[in-house]
Amino acid sequence: MDFLELSTVLFCLGFLLQLLRLTLIFGRRSNGPMTLQQPTLEITDPAIAHRALIENADAFSNRPSTPFPVALVTGRRRQRSDNLSTVPYGLRWRTLRRNLTAEMLHPSRMGFLAQMQKAAINALIPDLCRLCAGGGAGELVIRGHLYTAVFALTARMCFGDDVDQRGMRASQLVMEDFVRGVGEAQAYAGSKLAMLLHWRRRRRFLGSRGRMAEAFFPLIAARRQQSNKPHCDEGIVVHSYVDSLLDLRVPDGDADAKDDDVDVRRALTDDEVVSLVSEFLGASTETVVACVEWTLAHLVNEPDVQTKLRREVDNEGESMASDKNLRDMPYLRAVVLESLRMHPPVPFLMRDLRDEAAAGVLETALPMAAGLRVHFMTGDIGRSAKVWTDPDEFRPDRFLAGGEAEDVGPLPGPKEIRMLPFGAGRRFCPGMGLAMLHIKSILAALLREFEWAPPAEVPGSKVDLTELDMMFKVMKHPLRARVKLRT
Repeated sequence: MDFLELSTVLFCLGFLLQLLRLTLIFGRRSNGPMTLQQPTLEITDPAIAHRALIENADAFSNRPSTPFPVALVTGRRRQRSDNLSTVPYGLRWRTLRRNLTAEMLHPSRMGFLAQMQKAAINALIPDLCRLCAGGGAGELVIRGHLYTAVFALTARMCFGDDVDQRGMRASQLVMEDFVRGVGEAQAYAGSKLAMLLHWRRRRRFLGSRGRMAEAFFPLIAARRQQSNKPHCDEGIVVHSYVDSLLDLRVPDGDADAKDDDVDVRRALTDDEVVSLVSEFLGASTETVVACVEWTLAHLVNEPDVQTKLRREVDNEGESMASDKNLRDMPYLRAVVLESLRMHPPVPFLMRDLRDEAAAGVLETALPMAAGLRVHFMTGDIGRSAKVWTDPDEFRPDRFLAGGEAEDVGPLPGPKEIRMLPFGAGRRFCPGMGLAMLHIKSILAALLREFEWAPPAEVPGSKVDLTELDMMFKVMKHPLRARVKLRT
């Protein structure tokens, strides 16, 4: 046996030993008995979704404790690392949600948040203008520029207006890596063989919690040091989301009780703060970026719609669009709603069902021994031919007065569900109003300053609208467009 053959044999033996080691590790880290798998049911019928999420909201108010394809935190520690998405429905959930809505989303804060929004847009527009230098036009992939601007806005809301720029950049990179890792995890989550083949990806994904902590903790510590010196803006004390989390006390336990019945409250654990911060940064950024990108893609494909929308934006003047001005733009609202109908931010809404009687609402005969995971497929419901005319066509006029959806908004009403961009029932997205405000403000600015067209090398072509269902519903091929600066 020569040296080359010996090296090959040793390499193969080393590879087999590594597979054996990983198999033993995965076996020890199993999250539960392999003999009792939780079945998953996909709901695409709007009527069934309404019966479950609206008419039987209490029974469909729990989300899975492990929403990702691979569990990041297991064992006893997992119960002390919940965020709003994973905490069981009850008093602790209500405490966390009340804190978010009162401290960050209350109408009294809109004036200050508008200043942050203006700063983000004022950074985005010159960034795009530089790419249009010379002839006043240029080609670009918009997503990266959008993401940087929106993440900066979200990070300032989360960590404070004076957030450290280096820390903010580190947080952006770790969140981008995490969202990408969730999408990649779908390729290996269901098979031990796939986990072995993709062990490097899996190991990196499992390490994302540690990288989040490394990025977030310095920024959180900086806010803790300033906790006795709240920033004031025109006489108004301004708190960041992290400030509210550091002050918050949650019930020790999650009994479904009233506030008066809880005697013991505790501060949030480090794991909980990391989870809540990552949830805030990820959802707030990805939702806005995805909707703006999808909407611009449709405007590139539909120049008549773009022209009509720009005319409405121009009629509001050259000043930055305010909340009041945005409410006076019905066509802008219609365009955004049509984009959200066709491309909701998340591919599905997850619910964890343990009540066998409630399963009858879903018209299913699946076994309930291990419970039932229910996925309400937001894209299919938003394009259901049962409730929409020509559901695959981009027609914003349907949301205008006299249209088939003039009374439909981003949140379903009590009578029916026709689209689910921000969920429904008890656990709809509390940031819906703020997200709509960000989306419309950014779109108005981009339409006021630029014209959007297909790339020059393929004039007259259509943008590829193929969807990719990752952690969020994104474009398979990020939008590349020819951008012309308006004079």
